[in-house]
Amino acid sequence: MVAAALAILRRIGSRLNRAVPPAPTLARPMTSQTLDPARERALLLTLAGIQFAHILDFMIMMPLGPILMRELGVGTHEFGLLVSAYSFTAAFAGVLAATFVDRFERKRLLLAMFGLFALATLACGLAPGYLTLLVARGTAGAFGGVLGSMVQTMVGDLIPFERRGRASGTIMSAFSISTVAGVPLSLYLANHFGWRFPFIFIAALSAGFLLLGWKMLPALRGHLPNATVSEAERAHPLAAMAAVLRDRNHLKALLFMALIMVSGFSVIPYITIYVTANVLIRQEDIPLIYLFGGCATFFTSRLVGRLADAYGKIRVYRAMALCSMVPLLVQTHLWPVPLWVMIFWSTVFFIFVPGRMVPAMAIVTSAVQPRLRGTFLSMNGAVQQLSSGTAAWLGGTMIAADASGRIVGYNQVGWLAVGATMVAMIFVGRIELHTGAPARPV
Repeated sequence: MVAAALAILRRIGSRLNRAVPPAPTLARPMTSQTLDPARERALLLTLAGIQFAHILDFMIMMPLGPILMRELGVGTHEFGLLVSAYSFTAAFAGVLAATFVDRFERKRLLLAMFGLFALATLACGLAPGYLTLLVARGTAGAFGGVLGSMVQTMVGDLIPFERRGRASGTIMSAFSISTVAGVPLSLYLANHFGWRFPFIFIAALSAGFLLLGWKMLPALRGHLPNATVSEAERAHPLAAMAAVLRDRNHLKALLFMALIMVSGFSVIPYITIYVTANVLIRQEDIPLIYLFGGCATFFTSRLVGRLADAYGKIRVYRAMALCSMVPLLVQTHLWPVPLWVMIFWSTVFFIFVPGRMVPAMAIVTSAVQPRLRGTFLSMNGAVQQLSSGTAAWLGGTMIAADASGRIVGYNQVGWLAVGATMVAMIFVGRIELHTGAPARPV
């Protein structure tokens, strides 16, 4: 399907790509010291491990819903607050981090945030009641939301542009592993040892990755302010954010990411509800959907990354986005079908809808001036959280349950997602990409 889409896009790409200006040279070139393949692979696997830990922490809340509601004696509204607390504090932390993230050495700041995330996750497992768990979830979201952008910042700093798509594919494979392992593992631990154990397990796992990161990750200081940066820019905490927002290319990249999140998260939060109510799939079979989809994306995310490096990140994004329209529409229009049909289409959905993020993150990471990369990606993380939350709310206002319990209006959500995808496909051609040398690891 990707090959066919690439063939189509080669014919129309010349017209669309007229909007893409030639890549500019960096205003402040950074000296490069190329990582050898073994060290680069170890670096990416370490960053993927950090990414895996905080994504797993977010994902395990979904299947724990019935258990937490029963054990804590709360309703659906209170459980919804546990989920949304993570996203809202992550968005706030992304904006806050943008004021200081480029003022510190990358490795130490990343590991400090990761250590605090591990402590907050441990606090979730030790929380004596609902209110303390709510506070702990919000704290975990504040640190976990920053981690994703900081991981992508280090990828942008260290990995050359021509291999950045493959690197993003490796980092995105953490989503696949958390999808495969997160749902079954969290349910197993919760069912056998109680709802606290998944959080304690993630805290212990994070401690292991923290030690690995201290050993494997290089220090990065090339982005720190020097004599070419004005005293006002160094002194004022909002100066870096203002510098990001003054750059029209940064604004284009942020809007592009918001469109992607709207096209995905208007649909994704309601898949399980629609599948059980309208497609008549049993609740007990839902983990199979995540299992097959996660296994598939574990392999395809890295393949998509290699294609992005070989054929161009914008072109491959458009191909993936074009392909993603099919499962977006099928997933939101399905009628009762056998389980194997549902698994097939949900797997296609997992491959192309989250898979678009591989070339998209390579594009967004390359759209920023290197000295502002940490600030920009922190703001990008906040945009992702806010737009995904807004999309989920918007999707929720468009659907309802009829008298028979069936979900109505989900087909309209599918068309909304396709419309946002089409706009993003056109808009991505207006983003300029910086292709300069990576930073020097020390």
